[in-house]
Amino acid sequence: MKRILFAVLCLLTVGVSQAAEPVATFSIVAYDPATGDLGIAVQSKFFGVGAVVPWAKAEVGAIATQAFANTTFGPEGLTLLAEGLTPEKVLGKLLADDEGREQRQVGMVDANGNSAGHTGGECMDWAGHRSGENYSVQGNILASEAVVKNMEGAFLASEGEILGERLMRAIEAGQAAGGDSRGMQSAAMLIVRKDGGYGGFNDRYCDLRVDDHESPIGELRRIFNMWQEWALILEGYTLAEKGMTTEAIHLGEAAVKLNPDKGEPYFHLACYFAKASLYRKAMAALENAIERDPELGPRARTDTDLKPYWEDERFLEITATKD
Repeated sequence: MKRILFAVLCLLTVGVSQAAEPVATFSIVAYDPATGDLGIAVQSKFFGVGAVVPWAKAEVGAIATQAFANTTFGPEGLTLLAEGLTPEKVLGKLLADDEGREQRQVGMVDANGNSAGHTGGECMDWAGHRSGENYSVQGNILASEAVVKNMEGAFLASEGEILGERLMRAIEAGQAAGGDSRGMQSAAMLIVRKDGGYGGFNDRYCDLRVDDHESPIGELRRIFNMWQEWALILEGYTLAEKGMTTEAIHLGEAAVKLNPDKGEPYFHLACYFAKASLYRKAMAALENAIERDPELGPRARTDTDLKPYWEDERFLEITATKD
């Protein structure tokens, strides 16, 4: 019994210690008016920052809550934004009811591009934020103000790129300026899009986390590039099923450009060409795929998107198992 009580006491002590630890970090919340996407990217010398800082709801807004973070600001803030309040008014209501407001840091953007930020007077230096149309960048316990200035500059300079790429460039720029003065440990990215999740069943378009790593931003970049490739491929199939094969092919070609040495993107591009009844292009893409990954040959012979070619002589030649 004593051992059980001791174990419970240890768990409670750890919980209190973690609750008291400031989420010293730098983050960006942003809105893409071209797609309606809303997202957050964050890095911190803190374990599993993705479980604390980012909150977002499609067609409503995105919120980053950090420093001595009040995580109720996430769901409560999104509820208020959904009711039609501006970020400035939402922040005002949240902070008015919070006795720890001077230890909080928050960045917020809504689905109209309105933004707001708050850095409490008791946040540890350097701490501050910069907000503008479609974005807010913020950080605490930073190397200097240059961190948030660099983040803002990188975000604005990357206009025209997809939101995820702009978020990545922002936190990469922040780290290049010194980042969190304590170092690096975790990073995360969350992007929401209406029906943008797998199969269209939810709005979680991109949800990536690096909970503990020597170079979390570099690792987030690596898995973001992987996500981007698969996001293009999955969206391509969605479009192809709707008969929008030209658009699907464009996405497939973009996926190939991201990873031209890999067979998988070529394989899916071949499927899009097949759906568009573009035989020669389908065979060329399939040949490129199998040259890079011979295991795709047997797979092609059972993939129903390629069924129209299963008895085709050229198809059988390309997909034949090589000795």
